Amino acid sequence: MAWTRDDIARRAAREIRDGFYVNLGIGIPTLVANHLAPDLTVTFQSENGMLGIGPFPLEGEADADIINAGKQTVTETPTTAYMSSADSFAMVRGGHMDLSILGAMQVSATGDLANWMVPGKMVKGMGGAMDLVAGARRVTVLMEHVERSGAPKIVERCSLPLTGAQVVDQVITDLGVFVFAQRGGPLSLVELAPAVTLDEVRAKTGAPFLERIREPTA
Repeated sequence: MAWTRDDIARRAAREIRDGFYVNLGIGIPTLVANHLAPDLTVTFQSENGMLGIGPFPLEGEADADIINAGKQTVTETPTTAYMSSADSFAMVRGGHMDLSILGAMQVSATGDLANWMVPGKMVKGMGGAMDLVAGARRVTVLMEHVERSGAPKIVERCSLPLTGAQVVDQVITDLGVFVFAQRGGPLSLVELAPAVTLDEVRAKTGAPFLERIREPTA
């Protein structure tokens, strides 16, 4: 069976190492903070100026003044600090993010990322994704494998405006985990979600990929 959104976030949390500074984009990436291993010291950053994001608050404990970049209420950590968005972007542009975890509309076979707009639809703003993919040491994308229409989101070439070219290192979907051995390709499938078959992944993927499936780690 395919992974849920929380399962995708839980799998992504396993990629985080002790001491990392990590930016969490909107959508599925915001769930990652809920699944961090308790023995890790990690600083989650939000481009709106919050450095040190905890899990989502329990019911009745939300503080409307403490929000992430997606305007969701979050919790503080003992070391949380606040800064202007200018200073927050200076952290990103200065190469201080070990990992950026983002959502996507499309990822290409060469690691191009499209996640900021659909032509013809209103856009509130491009956000910080272009800075994040350029400034982070590593970029992981979390997304459903297909659109609501059933069209694949991993494609040979992106048809939507690019956020960045050859910037993605890893893609985690509800069907499995893909990696780029180096930026620009090739793309490899390295892990399947439980009960998901290789044939199902092939049928729902719009780009060629190598099959290098390994046993998932605990």
